Amino acid sequence: MRTDTGHVFRLEDYRPSDYLIPRTDLTFQLDPDATLVRAELSMVRRHGVAAGAPLVLDGDGLILKSVAVDGAALTPTDYTASPDELVIAAPPAAQAFKVVLETEISPSSNSALMGLFRTNDVYCTQCEAEGFRRITYFLDRPDVLSVYTVRVEAPKSETPLLLSNGNLVEKGDLPGGRHFATWHDPFPKPSYLFALVAGDLGVVKDRFVTASGRNVDLGIHVEHGKEALACYAMDALKRSMRWDEEAFGLEYDLDVFNIVAVSDFNMGAMENKGLNIFNDKYVLADEETATDADFANIEAIIAHEYFHNWTGNRITCRDWFQLCLKEGLTVFRDHEFSADQRSRPVKRIAEVRTLRAHQFPEDQGPLSHPVRPRRYREINNFYTATVYEKGSEVVRMIKTILGAEDFRRGMDLYFERHDGDAATIEDFLKAFEDASGRDLSQFALWYHQAGTPNVTVSTSHDAARGEFVVDIEQSVPPTPSEARKRLMHIPLAYGLVGRNGKDVAHSAVDGATVENGVIHVRKRRHVVRFHDISERPVLSLNRGFSAPVTLSVAQRKEDRFFLARHDSDPFSRWQAYNTLQTDALISAFRKKLGGKSPEFSEKLIELAGLVARDDTLEHAFRALALALPSESDIAREIGKDIDPDVIFASREALAQAIALSNEAIMRETYSSLESREPFSPDAASAGRRALRNTLLDYLALLPGGARLAYSHFQAATNMTDRAAALTVLVHRHGATRQAREALAAFEARYSGDPLVMDKWLAIQATAPGASTLDRVKKLTRHAVFSMSNPNRVRALIGAFATANQTGFNRADGTGYDFFVRSILEIEPRNPQLAARLATALRSWRSLEPARRDKAREALLLMARTKTLSADLRDIVERTVA
Repeated sequence: MRTDTGHVFRLEDYRPSDYLIPRTDLTFQLDPDATLVRAELSMVRRHGVAAGAPLVLDGDGLILKSVAVDGAALTPTDYTASPDELVIAAPPAAQAFKVVLETEISPSSNSALMGLFRTNDVYCTQCEAEGFRRITYFLDRPDVLSVYTVRVEAPKSETPLLLSNGNLVEKGDLPGGRHFATWHDPFPKPSYLFALVAGDLGVVKDRFVTASGRNVDLGIHVEHGKEALACYAMDALKRSMRWDEEAFGLEYDLDVFNIVAVSDFNMGAMENKGLNIFNDKYVLADEETATDADFANIEAIIAHEYFHNWTGNRITCRDWFQLCLKEGLTVFRDHEFSADQRSRPVKRIAEVRTLRAHQFPEDQGPLSHPVRPRRYREINNFYTATVYEKGSEVVRMIKTILGAEDFRRGMDLYFERHDGDAATIEDFLKAFEDASGRDLSQFALWYHQAGTPNVTVSTSHDAARGEFVVDIEQSVPPTPSEARKRLMHIPLAYGLVGRNGKDVAHSAVDGATVENGVIHVRKRRHVVRFHDISERPVLSLNRGFSAPVTLSVAQRKEDRFFLARHDSDPFSRWQAYNTLQTDALISAFRKKLGGKSPEFSEKLIELAGLVARDDTLEHAFRALALALPSESDIAREIGKDIDPDVIFASREALAQAIALSNEAIMRETYSSLESREPFSPDAASAGRRALRNTLLDYLALLPGGARLAYSHFQAATNMTDRAAALTVLVHRHGATRQAREALAAFEARYSGDPLVMDKWLAIQATAPGASTLDRVKKLTRHAVFSMSNPNRVRALIGAFATANQTGFNRADGTGYDFFVRSILEIEPRNPQLAARLATALRSWRSLEPARRDKAREALLLMARTKTLSADLRDIVERTVA
């Protein structure tokens, strides 16, 4: 475990390596405790680098067995070796030479799950970001691209499956019951994309025919007996491959594409060239074990990793500062895929909810950083919502600004120019500028500047002059290391909605560039005048969430109700309703703090009933609209002196008021949505279930709610309905007989399926209230739980910290204390997992004073631990600073 934290990597310090490695030949003699790795590195000194410049290779915890240069074995006086570095001070003066290394590693003792590790008797790798250096000494950086040939040897009876990147070129038997397979990847790639899997696994096979007529053999490898659970993943893969051809003109380029699902994995999945490795949570699914959300996630993540074949693999990033170039762009691509496969409006609302829940707090807290960071101490800590989700939003804004045709031309030019390259953000933006003739220099600040821009808006109408005026002002709040901010280019899609609910046509506009339904905000303030507007319209702004900003519009409440009923843009319609709910909840919070009972507008309560029964709206849209802002959402909007208990009580009061006033409508709609059709994970069916389960949550607040939820649980024919009912029982009626019986029945039915038991753990961990902490502590001793499995840890401890505001933020601070002690227990074996968990404390400063002090004490407990890993210390020190 690395504990060095002093070195800070800076973007401005980037320089190419002195050497390249155009070819890498690897041989693995697999053994659980002593795997031998032979690496033959064809070195080439860059032009302009002095002959004999020292060769410095990265390592991490390696045992060096031997090293040779151009066939001659080196003695210890010829090099300096430590577990973390190999230096050959005087390599050959020739432009090209070969280095042969032999290292020994222990996959079975690799609990960090980085490099080559062994889980459930399966050898597996994870090399992004800097895991390859745990396998052999190498120039382990993304701008060193190499063509890999990999030979894997292992006992045939124990390890019949031998996989690596690229195409299989040879396989055969060896003496002593061993066998081998040799794989060759013809496409140069960085070391972080290297992959190896060896073990005894079942497989689902299929074939895909590309647009040009090439056959590609597909394989998804899973534990024996789980093959049927991989069928949906295979279907999603084939749809992804076809979509990328149709949407971006990108074909797959190898003869085979393999996916392997493993149960111990730090990430969701990894896009290794031709051999994607997945957390089995994002591969295995059927109606009995997976919810509709699981099916949607599998579809999206299968697509995401496949799309990396071009945006990440064929074109990779020059350095880790450019991480968003592959991740943000690929998230945008998987969002577009899911929108085309499902409902675009519903998908967009879900994306924005995720962005606001995870990235906005990040941008507003101590861990804030630009989409392209300028410095880091530990790159593993920058796989963040800012890089992924905000990075995707930046790409979406490029499309909004340029239009679909110029955006596609820019993407085509990017692929044409940089296929086979390690590229930068500047390369990416230049392709769009050259394809469109636009200047994106101001827009580029979205990559370089941290923080969420604030946009304030007011409107006025002059009937005599036929003029509608929109006054827009932008600001960007200070963030750590950035006190002064520059003005952004913010594209705001808009509509002027007339009395009939249709957008009002207008002629001339002045005060800003306005084109194709978008106001381009470039200055601090714009006064935008729309002419020939005889009647006052209602402004609908940031339609489709065209820019990731916080928007404050001085707007009459009646106008918000009007938009919630009539806006033609589905996202803006949802946003109007969500804003009405949020405003009501913030008002209730403040009244409760002042000792008063909250009162809610009858019109708001009535609107919930209108939405519930409005058959002109998609079921999924209605479910999203009826779902109240989360406790975290409300806390984010309030901003400071947060009392989670008061927020919870305010939210429950509004939910109760809605349920009481709309009981008849909700019961009727709930009953009408019951279906006896065979299960299907398609969007329409999933939307129907989502609405019915949302209504169940409301109806459970009424007399007889526990009986209704228990009946729903018993009648459920799929995991979506079963888990929803169990959640309602545990969260709303946890002390009842029905809740206890449902929990016991669920456990008895699924005790042998760890992924399903993760749901059981998470449902209990997120039950609101101070008493949940004791339950979570007890569950850490349950047979299904393991501190060494990332999925179990995230399901119980991660869910408790991130999705249980009242339980985690107990006033006595014991939630924080339990959490940090759990992190300190996890950290020695898996620093990366520990560091990611610790980010749950990023918003501690927004709490009310007593809780704030308790949270700070917990953070300081970690900070004072002398042996913290580089991963965890980086997070803790930035959070406390």
